[in-house]
Amino acid sequence: MIRAVKTTPYPDQKPGTSGLRKKVRVFQQPDYAENFIQSVFDVIERERAGATLVIGGDGRFLNREVIQVAIRMAAAATFARVVVGQGGILSTPAASNLIRRRGALGGLILSASHNPGGPEEDFGIKYNVSNGGPAPEAITDAIYARTKAIDTWYAADTPDIDLDALGEVQVGGMTVEVVDPVADYAALMETLFDFDAIRAANLTMAFDAMSAVTGPYATEILERRLGFAPCTVRNGTPRPDFDGNHPDPNLVHARELYDTMMGDDAPDFGAASDGDGDRNLIIGRGRFVTPSDSLAMLAANAHLAPGYAGGLKGIARSMPTSAAADRVAADLNIPAYETPTGWKFFGNLLDAGRATICGEESAGTGSDHVREKDGLWAVLLWLNIMAVTGKSVDQIARDHWGRYGRNYYARHDYEGVDSAAADTLMQELGSNLASLSGKKIGSLVITEADNFAYTDPTDCSVSTNQGIRILFDGGSRVVFRLSGTGTSGATLRVYLERYEPVGGDLDAETGAMLADIAAAADELAGIRRHTGRSEPDVVT
Repeated sequence: MIRAVKTTPYPDQKPGTSGLRKKVRVFQQPDYAENFIQSVFDVIERERAGATLVIGGDGRFLNREVIQVAIRMAAAATFARVVVGQGGILSTPAASNLIRRRGALGGLILSASHNPGGPEEDFGIKYNVSNGGPAPEAITDAIYARTKAIDTWYAADTPDIDLDALGEVQVGGMTVEVVDPVADYAALMETLFDFDAIRAANLTMAFDAMSAVTGPYATEILERRLGFAPCTVRNGTPRPDFDGNHPDPNLVHARELYDTMMGDDAPDFGAASDGDGDRNLIIGRGRFVTPSDSLAMLAANAHLAPGYAGGLKGIARSMPTSAAADRVAADLNIPAYETPTGWKFFGNLLDAGRATICGEESAGTGSDHVREKDGLWAVLLWLNIMAVTGKSVDQIARDHWGRYGRNYYARHDYEGVDSAAADTLMQELGSNLASLSGKKIGSLVITEADNFAYTDPTDCSVSTNQGIRILFDGGSRVVFRLSGTGTSGATLRVYLERYEPVGGDLDAETGAMLADIAAAADELAGIRRHTGRSEPDVVT
Protein backbone atom coordinates (compact mmCIF):
# COMPACT_ATOMS: atom_id res chain seq x y z
CA MET A 1 0.00 0.00 0.00
CA ILE A 2 1.24 3.48 -0.92
CA ARG A 3 0.56 6.45 1.32
CA ALA A 4 0.07 9.87 -0.28
CA VAL A 5 0.86 12.61 2.24
CA LYS A 6 -0.19 16.18 1.57
CA THR A 7 2.52 18.74 2.29
CA THR A 8 3.50 22.37 1.80
CA PRO A 9 6.80 23.64 0.39
CA TYR A 10 9.71 24.88 2.45
CA PRO A 11 11.43 27.92 0.91
CA ASP A 12 14.99 27.02 1.95
CA GLN A 13 15.71 23.76 0.11
CA LYS A 14 18.15 25.03 -2.51
CA PRO A 15 21.04 22.54 -2.81
CA GLY A 16 24.54 23.95 -2.40
CA THR A 17 27.77 22.69 -3.93
CA SER A 18 27.27 19.33 -2.18
CA GLY A 19 23.54 18.91 -1.74
CA LEU A 20 21.13 20.24 0.86
CA ARG A 21 22.77 20.90 4.23
CA LYS A 22 20.97 22.23 7.27
CA LYS A 23 20.90 21.77 11.01
CA VAL A 24 19.40 18.51 12.27
CA ARG A 25 16.52 20.47 13.83
CA VAL A 26 15.64 21.81 10.39
CA PHE A 27 15.55 18.32 8.88
CA GLN A 28 13.41 17.13 11.80
CA GLN A 29 10.59 19.49 10.83
CA PRO A 30 7.49 17.67 9.58
CA ASP A 31 7.85 16.66 5.91
CA TYR A 32 11.19 18.47 5.49
CA ALA A 33 13.37 15.51 4.46
CA GLU A 34 10.41 13.90 2.67
CA ASN A 35 9.80 17.03 0.57
CA PHE A 36 13.38 17.11 -0.62
CA ILE A 37 13.60 13.38 -1.37
CA GLN A 38 10.28 13.46 -3.23
CA SER A 39 11.51 16.45 -5.23
CA VAL A 40 14.56 14.43 -6.28
CA PHE A 41 12.35 11.52 -7.30
CA ASP A 42 9.98 13.80 -9.19
CA VAL A 43 12.84 15.28 -11.23
CA ILE A 44 14.00 11.80 -12.28
CA GLU A 45 10.48 10.44 -12.72
CA ARG A 46 10.93 9.22 -16.30
CA GLU A 47 13.94 7.03 -15.45
CA ARG A 48 13.18 5.66 -12.00
CA ALA A 49 10.71 2.83 -12.76
CA GLY A 50 12.57 -0.47 -12.54
CA ALA A 51 15.89 1.24 -11.74
CA THR A 52 18.39 0.70 -8.93
CA LEU A 53 19.05 3.35 -6.27
CA VAL A 54 22.01 3.38 -3.87
CA ILE A 55 21.49 4.82 -0.38
CA GLY A 56 24.01 5.34 2.41
CA GLY A 57 25.61 7.93 4.63
CA ASP A 58 28.35 8.76 7.05
CA GLY A 59 26.59 7.50 10.17
CA ARG A 60 25.90 10.92 11.63
CA PHE A 61 22.88 11.68 13.82
CA LEU A 62 19.59 11.16 11.90
CA ASN A 63 21.28 8.97 9.28
CA ARG A 64 19.37 5.78 10.04
CA GLU A 65 16.00 7.48 10.38
CA VAL A 66 16.20 9.27 7.04
CA ILE A 67 17.46 6.12 5.29
CA GLN A 68 14.33 4.28 6.43
CA VAL A 69 12.17 7.11 5.07
CA ALA A 70 14.09 7.13 1.78
CA ILE A 71 13.67 3.35 1.35
CA ARG A 72 9.89 3.54 1.76
CA MET A 73 9.71 6.51 -0.62
CA ALA A 74 11.88 4.71 -3.18
CA ALA A 75 9.44 1.79 -3.11
CA ALA A 76 6.57 4.17 -3.79
CA ALA A 77 8.59 5.72 -6.63
CA THR A 78 8.70 2.29 -8.38
CA PHE A 79 12.43 1.66 -8.08
CA ALA A 80 13.12 -2.04 -8.52
CA ARG A 81 16.04 -2.22 -6.09
CA VAL A 82 17.70 -0.20 -3.37
CA VAL A 83 21.28 -1.06 -2.39
CA VAL A 84 22.12 0.25 1.09
CA GLY A 85 25.27 -0.02 3.16
CA GLN A 86 25.12 -2.16 6.30
CA GLY A 87 24.20 0.00 9.26
CA GLY A 88 23.35 2.76 6.81
CA ILE A 89 27.06 3.30 6.25
CA LEU A 90 28.64 4.22 2.91
CA SER A 91 31.52 6.61 2.45
CA THR A 92 30.95 9.08 -0.37
CA PRO A 93 33.61 7.52 -2.67
CA ALA A 94 32.32 4.03 -1.86
CA ALA A 95 28.80 5.14 -2.76
CA SER A 96 30.09 6.53 -6.05
CA ASN A 97 31.81 3.24 -6.79
CA LEU A 98 28.69 1.25 -5.90
CA ILE A 99 26.50 3.38 -8.19
CA ARG A 100 28.89 2.71 -11.06
CA ARG A 101 29.34 -1.02 -10.36
CA ARG A 102 25.62 -1.69 -10.01
CA GLY A 103 24.57 0.43 -12.99
CA ALA A 104 22.32 2.41 -10.67
CA LEU A 105 20.26 5.39 -11.78
CA GLY A 106 21.85 7.30 -8.93
CA GLY A 107 22.17 7.48 -5.18
CA LEU A 108 21.19 9.40 -2.08
CA ILE A 109 24.21 10.19 0.11
CA LEU A 110 23.26 11.36 3.58
CA SER A 111 26.07 13.47 4.92
CA ALA A 112 27.18 16.97 5.79
CA SER A 113 30.77 15.96 4.99
CA HIS A 114 33.29 17.69 7.26
CA ASN A 115 30.66 19.53 9.34
CA PRO A 116 29.98 18.41 12.95
CA GLY A 117 27.23 15.92 13.80
CA GLY A 118 24.77 15.45 16.64
CA PRO A 119 21.27 16.55 17.63
CA GLU A 120 22.19 20.23 17.49
CA GLU A 121 24.58 19.98 14.57
CA ASP A 122 24.44 19.30 10.84
CA PHE A 123 22.82 16.90 8.38
CA GLY A 124 22.62 16.73 4.61
CA ILE A 125 21.22 14.92 1.59
CA LYS A 126 22.97 14.81 -1.78
CA TYR A 127 21.81 13.19 -4.99
CA ASN A 128 24.47 11.57 -7.19
CA VAL A 129 23.70 10.63 -10.78
CA SER A 130 24.43 7.47 -12.78
CA ASN A 131 28.12 8.22 -13.36
CA GLY A 132 28.57 8.19 -9.58
CA GLY A 133 29.17 11.93 -9.34
CA PRO A 134 27.18 14.79 -7.79
CA ALA A 135 24.17 15.92 -9.76
CA PRO A 136 25.03 18.72 -12.22
CA GLU A 137 23.56 22.17 -11.82
CA ALA A 138 20.74 21.53 -14.32
CA ILE A 139 19.43 18.74 -12.07
CA THR A 140 19.96 20.52 -8.75
CA ASP A 141 18.22 23.61 -10.16
CA ALA A 142 15.29 21.43 -11.21
CA ILE A 143 15.18 19.83 -7.75
CA TYR A 144 15.08 23.25 -6.12
CA ALA A 145 12.29 24.38 -8.45
CA ARG A 146 10.31 21.30 -7.54
CA THR A 147 10.75 21.88 -3.78
CA LYS A 148 9.00 25.22 -4.20
CA ALA A 149 5.92 23.61 -5.75
CA ILE A 150 5.65 20.20 -4.10
CA ASP A 151 2.28 19.35 -2.55
CA THR A 152 2.44 15.57 -1.98
CA TRP A 153 4.99 12.96 -1.08
CA TYR A 154 4.59 9.20 -1.37
CA ALA A 155 5.84 6.25 0.66
CA ALA A 156 5.17 2.54 0.96
CA ASP A 157 3.25 1.80 4.15
CA THR A 158 5.79 -0.70 5.50
CA PRO A 159 7.82 -1.10 8.70
CA ASP A 160 11.50 -0.27 9.04
CA ILE A 161 13.98 -2.85 7.77
CA ASP A 162 16.95 -4.21 9.71
CA LEU A 163 19.85 -2.15 8.36
CA ASP A 164 22.37 -4.29 10.22
CA ALA A 165 21.45 -7.61 8.60
CA LEU A 166 23.19 -8.40 5.32
CA GLY A 167 20.97 -9.79 2.59
CA GLU A 168 17.77 -8.99 0.73
CA VAL A 169 14.28 -8.05 1.94
CA GLN A 170 11.15 -6.88 0.14
CA VAL A 171 9.65 -3.45 0.75
CA GLY A 172 6.40 -2.83 -1.08
CA GLY A 173 7.43 -4.97 -4.04
CA MET A 174 10.93 -3.46 -4.20
CA THR A 175 14.06 -5.42 -3.29
CA VAL A 176 16.29 -3.86 -0.63
CA GLU A 177 19.81 -5.28 -0.55
CA VAL A 178 21.92 -4.56 2.52
CA VAL A 179 25.58 -4.91 1.53
CA ASP A 180 29.01 -4.83 3.14
CA PRO A 181 29.91 -1.15 2.68
CA VAL A 182 33.66 -1.82 2.47
CA ALA A 183 34.11 -4.89 0.25
CA ASP A 184 33.63 -3.45 -3.25
CA TYR A 185 35.65 -0.35 -2.43
CA ALA A 186 38.56 -2.31 -0.95
CA ALA A 187 38.63 -4.58 -4.00
CA LEU A 188 38.83 -1.52 -6.26
CA MET A 189 41.78 -0.13 -4.30
CA GLU A 190 43.68 -3.41 -4.78
CA THR A 191 43.43 -2.97 -8.56
CA LEU A 192 44.91 0.54 -8.43
CA PHE A 193 47.80 0.19 -6.00
CA ASP A 194 50.71 -2.17 -5.43
CA PHE A 195 49.72 -3.67 -2.09
CA ASP A 196 52.69 -6.05 -2.19
CA ALA A 197 55.16 -3.15 -2.50
CA ILE A 198 53.49 -1.25 0.33
CA ARG A 199 53.61 -4.30 2.60
CA ALA A 200 57.27 -4.94 1.73
CA ALA A 201 58.29 -1.35 2.54
CA ASN A 202 57.56 -1.89 6.26
CA LEU A 203 56.34 1.67 6.68
CA THR A 204 54.80 2.88 9.91
CA MET A 205 51.84 5.21 10.01
CA ALA A 206 49.07 6.83 12.03
CA PHE A 207 45.61 7.27 10.53
CA ASP A 208 42.91 9.35 12.25
CA ALA A 209 39.42 8.39 11.05
CA MET A 210 37.98 11.15 13.28
CA SER A 211 35.18 8.85 14.58
CA ALA A 212 33.71 9.09 11.10
CA VAL A 213 32.87 6.87 8.17
CA THR A 214 36.41 6.04 6.96
CA GLY A 215 37.18 4.01 10.10
CA PRO A 216 35.89 0.65 8.82
CA TYR A 217 37.50 1.20 5.40
CA ALA A 218 40.88 2.15 6.86
CA THR A 219 40.84 -0.73 9.34
CA GLU A 220 40.10 -3.27 6.61
CA ILE A 221 42.59 -1.91 4.07
CA LEU A 222 45.43 -0.57 6.19
CA GLU A 223 45.49 -3.04 9.07
CA ARG A 224 44.02 -6.22 7.60
CA ARG A 225 45.08 -6.11 3.94
CA LEU A 226 48.29 -4.07 4.15
CA GLY A 227 49.44 -5.36 7.50
CA PHE A 228 49.94 -2.11 9.38
CA ALA A 229 50.09 -2.57 13.13
CA PRO A 230 46.93 -2.84 15.21
CA CYS A 231 45.72 0.58 16.38
CA THR A 232 47.26 2.27 13.35
CA VAL A 233 43.71 3.50 12.78
CA ARG A 234 42.69 5.90 15.51
CA ASN A 235 39.09 6.89 16.26
CA GLY A 236 38.01 4.16 13.87
CA THR A 237 34.39 3.62 14.94
CA PRO A 238 31.84 5.92 13.26
CA ARG A 239 29.80 7.82 15.84
CA PRO A 240 26.57 9.81 15.31
CA ASP A 241 28.23 12.87 16.89
CA PHE A 242 31.83 12.04 15.87
CA ASP A 243 32.53 11.80 19.61
CA GLY A 244 31.86 15.51 19.87
CA ASN A 245 34.68 16.36 17.51
CA HIS A 246 34.70 18.32 14.26
CA PRO A 247 35.41 15.77 11.48
CA ASP A 248 37.38 18.14 9.26
CA PRO A 249 40.91 16.89 8.51
CA ASN A 250 42.80 20.14 8.98
CA LEU A 251 45.53 21.31 11.33
CA VAL A 252 43.01 22.63 13.85
CA HIS A 253 40.70 19.64 14.20
CA ALA A 254 43.38 16.98 13.63
CA ARG A 255 45.86 18.67 15.93
CA GLU A 256 46.67 15.53 17.90
CA LEU A 257 47.77 13.77 14.72
CA TYR A 258 49.85 16.77 13.70
CA ASP A 259 51.57 16.84 17.10
CA THR A 260 52.31 13.13 16.78
CA MET A 261 53.89 13.60 13.37
CA MET A 262 56.03 16.50 14.56
CA GLY A 263 57.36 14.51 17.53
CA ASP A 264 60.71 12.78 17.85
CA ASP A 265 59.18 9.29 17.66
CA ALA A 266 56.79 10.03 14.80
CA PRO A 267 55.87 7.22 12.39
CA ASP A 268 56.80 7.50 8.71
CA PHE A 269 53.42 8.71 7.56
CA GLY A 270 50.31 10.34 9.01
CA ALA A 271 46.89 10.88 7.47
CA ALA A 272 43.29 11.65 8.32
CA SER A 273 39.94 11.69 6.59
CA ASP A 274 36.69 13.53 7.18
CA GLY A 275 33.05 12.82 8.04
CA ASP A 276 32.06 11.12 4.78
CA GLY A 277 35.51 9.91 3.72
CA ASP A 278 36.13 12.12 0.71
CA ARG A 279 38.78 14.46 2.12
CA ASN A 280 42.31 13.84 3.33
CA LEU A 281 45.10 15.26 5.45
CA ILE A 282 48.68 14.29 4.60
CA ILE A 283 51.55 14.68 7.08
CA GLY A 284 54.95 13.07 6.92
CA ARG A 285 57.39 12.91 9.78
CA GLY A 286 58.09 16.59 10.38
CA ARG A 287 56.41 17.71 7.13
CA PHE A 288 52.82 18.84 6.53
CA VAL A 289 51.77 18.80 2.88
CA THR A 290 49.05 21.23 1.81
CA PRO A 291 46.19 19.76 -0.24
CA SER A 292 47.28 21.84 -3.23
CA ASP A 293 50.83 20.51 -3.02
CA SER A 294 49.55 16.99 -2.42
CA LEU A 295 47.56 17.15 -5.66
CA ALA A 296 50.66 18.27 -7.58
CA MET A 297 52.96 15.71 -5.97
CA LEU A 298 50.53 12.85 -6.51
CA ALA A 299 50.08 13.82 -10.15
CA ALA A 300 53.83 14.02 -10.70
CA ASN A 301 54.36 10.53 -9.24
CA ALA A 302 51.12 8.72 -10.06
CA HIS A 303 52.81 6.60 -12.75
CA LEU A 304 54.50 4.65 -9.94
CA ALA A 305 51.14 3.02 -9.06
CA PRO A 306 49.80 0.23 -11.31
CA GLY A 307 46.49 1.97 -11.92
CA TYR A 308 48.25 4.97 -13.47
CA ALA A 309 51.31 3.37 -15.04
CA GLY A 310 50.11 4.43 -18.49
CA GLY A 311 50.28 8.10 -17.58
CA LEU A 312 47.68 10.80 -17.02
CA LYS A 313 45.29 12.24 -19.60
CA GLY A 314 45.03 15.56 -17.82
CA ILE A 315 44.91 17.26 -14.42
CA ALA A 316 41.97 19.29 -13.15
CA ARG A 317 41.81 21.57 -10.13
CA SER A 318 39.25 23.94 -8.67
CA MET A 319 39.97 27.60 -9.22
CA PRO A 320 40.89 28.37 -5.57
CA THR A 321 43.40 25.49 -5.54
CA SER A 322 47.00 26.61 -6.08
CA ALA A 323 48.58 26.49 -9.51
CA ALA A 324 51.19 23.94 -8.39
CA ALA A 325 49.44 21.17 -10.37
CA ASP A 326 49.48 23.33 -13.51
CA ARG A 327 53.27 23.22 -13.49
CA VAL A 328 53.20 19.43 -13.35
CA ALA A 329 50.74 19.30 -16.25
CA ALA A 330 52.97 21.54 -18.33
CA ASP A 331 55.98 19.36 -17.58
CA LEU A 332 54.04 16.21 -18.54
CA ASN A 333 52.67 17.94 -21.64
CA ILE A 334 49.07 17.20 -20.70
CA PRO A 335 46.08 19.57 -20.27
CA ALA A 336 45.44 21.44 -17.04
CA TYR A 337 41.85 22.46 -16.28
CA GLU A 338 40.73 25.15 -13.84
CA THR A 339 37.11 24.64 -12.77
CA PRO A 340 34.69 26.16 -10.27
CA THR A 341 34.56 24.70 -6.76
CA GLY A 342 32.47 21.54 -6.52
CA TRP A 343 33.39 18.02 -7.59
CA LYS A 344 30.50 17.91 -10.04
CA PHE A 345 32.51 20.16 -12.36
CA PHE A 346 35.15 17.44 -12.70
CA GLY A 347 32.60 14.83 -13.73
CA ASN A 348 32.33 15.86 -17.37
CA LEU A 349 36.12 16.00 -17.75
CA LEU A 350 36.51 12.54 -16.23
CA ASP A 351 33.69 11.02 -18.28
CA ALA A 352 35.13 12.52 -21.47
CA GLY A 353 38.58 11.10 -20.73
CA ARG A 354 40.14 14.55 -20.58
CA ALA A 355 41.42 14.29 -16.98
CA THR A 356 42.70 11.48 -14.78
CA ILE A 357 43.48 13.20 -11.46
CA CYS A 358 41.51 16.04 -9.90
CA GLY A 359 41.79 18.01 -6.71
CA GLU A 360 40.52 20.82 -4.54
CA GLU A 361 42.34 22.91 -1.97
CA SER A 362 39.74 21.88 0.59
CA ALA A 363 41.56 18.55 1.01
CA GLY A 364 39.74 16.67 -1.73
CA THR A 365 41.72 14.63 -4.24
CA GLY A 366 40.66 11.82 -6.54
CA SER A 367 40.91 10.21 -9.95
CA ASP A 368 38.81 8.63 -12.65
CA HIS A 369 38.27 5.47 -10.55
CA VAL A 370 35.10 7.08 -9.14
CA ARG A 371 33.34 10.42 -9.63
CA GLU A 372 33.97 11.81 -6.15
CA LYS A 373 36.99 12.93 -4.24
CA ASP A 374 38.42 10.09 -2.19
CA GLY A 375 40.37 10.50 1.03
CA LEU A 376 41.64 6.96 1.44
CA TRP A 377 42.61 6.75 -2.24
CA ALA A 378 44.97 9.71 -1.74
CA VAL A 379 46.47 8.04 1.34
CA LEU A 380 47.09 4.82 -0.58
CA LEU A 381 48.70 6.62 -3.52
CA TRP A 382 51.06 8.39 -1.11
CA LEU A 383 51.96 5.05 0.46
CA ASN A 384 52.54 3.51 -2.98
CA ILE A 385 54.87 6.36 -3.96
CA MET A 386 56.80 6.14 -0.70
CA ALA A 387 57.12 2.35 -1.04
CA VAL A 388 58.41 2.43 -4.61
CA THR A 389 60.81 5.38 -4.22
CA GLY A 390 62.01 4.62 -0.70
CA LYS A 391 61.64 8.32 0.06
CA SER A 392 60.02 10.06 3.01
CA VAL A 393 57.24 12.60 2.61
CA ASP A 394 59.77 15.33 3.34
CA GLN A 395 62.14 14.07 0.63
CA ILE A 396 59.31 13.82 -1.91
CA ALA A 397 58.24 17.39 -1.13
CA ARG A 398 61.74 18.82 -1.31
CA ASP A 399 62.48 17.05 -4.59
CA HIS A 400 59.21 18.32 -6.04
CA TRP A 401 59.87 21.96 -5.09
CA GLY A 402 63.42 21.68 -6.37
CA ARG A 403 62.03 20.78 -9.77
CA TYR A 404 58.90 22.93 -10.02
CA GLY A 405 59.30 25.72 -7.47
CA ARG A 406 56.91 26.14 -4.58
CA ASN A 407 53.43 27.66 -4.36
CA TYR A 408 53.19 28.84 -0.76
CA TYR A 409 49.51 28.61 0.04
CA ALA A 410 46.95 29.08 2.82
CA ARG A 411 43.19 29.43 3.19
CA HIS A 412 41.74 31.81 5.76
CA ASP A 413 38.17 30.98 6.81
CA TYR A 414 35.96 33.56 8.46
CA GLU A 415 33.09 31.40 9.72
CA GLY A 416 29.57 32.36 10.74
CA VAL A 417 29.86 35.83 9.23
CA ASP A 418 26.62 37.80 8.94
CA SER A 419 25.31 36.87 5.50
CA ALA A 420 24.38 40.43 4.56
CA ALA A 421 27.83 41.71 5.55
CA ALA A 422 29.53 38.97 3.55
CA ASP A 423 27.39 39.71 0.50
CA THR A 424 28.16 43.43 0.78
CA LEU A 425 31.90 42.69 0.94
CA MET A 426 31.76 40.59 -2.22
CA GLN A 427 29.56 43.06 -4.08
CA GLU A 428 31.76 46.00 -3.19
CA LEU A 429 34.91 44.15 -4.16
CA GLY A 430 33.34 42.98 -7.40
CA SER A 431 32.31 46.49 -8.39
CA ASN A 432 35.94 47.66 -8.10
CA LEU A 433 37.56 44.92 -10.21
CA ALA A 434 37.84 46.93 -13.41
CA SER A 435 39.96 49.57 -11.70
CA LEU A 436 42.45 47.22 -10.02
CA SER A 437 44.72 46.24 -12.92
CA GLY A 438 48.11 47.91 -12.50
CA LYS A 439 47.42 48.96 -8.91
CA LYS A 440 50.34 48.60 -6.49
CA ILE A 441 49.84 47.47 -2.89
CA GLY A 442 53.11 47.45 -1.01
CA SER A 443 55.52 45.49 -3.18
CA LEU A 444 52.69 43.71 -5.03
CA VAL A 445 51.46 44.77 -8.46
CA ILE A 446 48.03 43.62 -9.63
CA THR A 447 48.13 42.26 -13.18
CA GLU A 448 44.55 41.04 -13.46
CA ALA A 449 41.30 40.94 -11.47
CA ASP A 450 38.07 39.18 -12.37
CA ASN A 451 35.05 37.22 -11.17
CA PHE A 452 35.86 33.72 -12.34
CA ALA A 453 33.63 32.21 -15.03
CA TYR A 454 33.97 28.72 -16.48
CA THR A 455 32.97 27.29 -19.81
CA ASP A 456 32.88 23.50 -19.71
CA PRO A 457 34.93 22.21 -22.65
CA THR A 458 32.77 19.09 -22.97
CA ASP A 459 29.26 20.57 -23.19
CA CYS A 460 29.92 24.34 -23.42
CA SER A 461 27.83 25.04 -20.29
CA VAL A 462 28.79 28.27 -18.55
CA SER A 463 29.11 28.93 -14.80
CA THR A 464 29.59 32.53 -13.70
CA ASN A 465 30.31 34.35 -10.42
CA GLN A 466 32.50 31.55 -9.09
CA GLY A 467 34.85 33.66 -6.98
CA ILE A 468 36.90 36.81 -7.25
CA ARG A 469 40.51 36.41 -8.38
CA ILE A 470 43.20 39.04 -7.98
CA LEU A 471 46.46 38.10 -9.66
CA PHE A 472 49.81 39.70 -8.89
CA ASP A 473 52.96 39.97 -10.93
CA GLY A 474 55.15 36.85 -10.54
CA GLY A 475 52.40 34.23 -10.18
CA SER A 476 51.03 35.15 -6.75
CA ARG A 477 47.34 35.81 -6.12
CA VAL A 478 44.45 36.14 -3.68
CA VAL A 479 40.98 34.66 -4.18
CA PHE A 480 37.76 35.55 -2.36
CA ARG A 481 34.78 33.23 -2.23
CA LEU A 482 31.70 32.58 -0.13
CA SER A 483 31.39 28.91 0.77
CA GLY A 484 28.32 26.81 0.04
CA THR A 485 29.09 24.04 2.54
CA GLY A 486 28.08 25.65 5.83
CA THR A 487 24.69 25.49 7.52
CA SER A 488 24.46 28.86 9.29
CA GLY A 489 25.60 32.36 8.42
CA ALA A 490 28.22 32.73 5.72
CA THR A 491 31.79 31.50 5.50
CA LEU A 492 34.15 33.91 3.76
CA ARG A 493 37.13 32.05 2.35
CA VAL A 494 40.24 33.94 1.39
CA TYR A 495 42.89 31.98 -0.51
CA LEU A 496 46.46 33.29 -0.44
CA GLU A 497 49.15 32.09 -2.82
CA ARG A 498 52.73 33.09 -3.49
CA TYR A 499 54.92 31.42 -6.09
CA GLU A 500 58.59 30.98 -5.24
CA PRO A 501 60.62 29.83 -8.26
CA VAL A 502 63.30 27.16 -8.35
CA GLY A 503 66.38 28.52 -6.62
CA GLY A 504 64.34 30.72 -4.27
CA ASP A 505 63.49 30.26 -0.61
CA LEU A 506 61.66 26.93 -0.80
CA ASP A 507 61.48 25.97 2.87
CA ALA A 508 60.39 29.11 4.70
CA GLU A 509 57.50 29.54 7.14
CA THR A 510 54.27 29.80 5.16
CA GLY A 511 52.70 32.58 7.21
CA ALA A 512 55.73 34.80 6.79
CA MET A 513 55.85 34.21 3.05
CA LEU A 514 52.18 35.14 2.72
CA ALA A 515 52.09 38.09 5.12
CA ASP A 516 52.15 40.78 2.46
CA ILE A 517 49.43 39.04 0.43
CA ALA A 518 47.24 38.69 3.55
CA ALA A 519 47.64 42.41 4.23
CA ALA A 520 46.77 43.20 0.63
CA ALA A 521 43.66 41.01 0.85
CA ASP A 522 42.38 42.93 3.86
CA GLU A 523 43.08 46.26 2.19
CA LEU A 524 41.40 45.25 -1.06
CA ALA A 525 38.26 43.71 0.46
CA GLY A 526 37.91 45.55 3.77
CA ILE A 527 37.59 42.30 5.67
CA ARG A 528 37.81 43.89 9.12
CA ARG A 529 35.48 46.72 8.14
CA HIS A 530 32.78 44.42 6.79
CA THR A 531 33.01 41.44 9.16
CA GLY A 532 34.40 42.95 12.35
CA ARG A 533 36.97 40.13 12.40
CA SER A 534 40.63 40.90 12.99
CA GLU A 535 41.76 37.37 12.11
CA PRO A 536 40.31 34.21 10.53
CA ASP A 537 38.67 31.47 12.57
CA VAL A 538 40.60 28.71 10.78
CA VAL A 539 43.83 28.78 8.77
CA THR A 540 44.61 25.77 6.60
